[in-house]
Amino acid sequence: MNNDTLFGRILRGEIPCDKVFEDDQVLAFRDINPAAPAHILVIPKKYIPTIDAAGPEDAELLGRLMLAAAEIARQQGLAAQGYRLVINCKDHGGQTVYHLHLHLLGGRALGWPPG
Repeated sequence: MNNDTLFGRILRGEIPCDKVFEDDQVLAFRDINPAAPAHILVIPKKYIPTIDAAGPEDAELLGRLMLAAAEIARQQGLAAQGYRLVINCKDHGGQTVYHLHLHLLGGRALGWPPG
């Protein structure tokens, strides 16, 4: 699949990002429009447009996203007080970039319900 999304362009190095983590499967960077003091986007390097487009073959990668987010939260000093992980799916779910991504939010108490 052709990934012409903003995140595809970031992965290709066409657009810079404030990278906080990278391995062979995952890239994480600070959101340019943060919704909390800490707002980091965790994306797979494999193009998957939405969480519901992921298949059984992506199970290991989805687990890697979650583990990477937890590792980043520890590295960023968020783990002790807590943080939130969010995946938006499609328009009604609030997804604006159609490349699967996880929002890592923290640095303050987060209210519930979220929106």
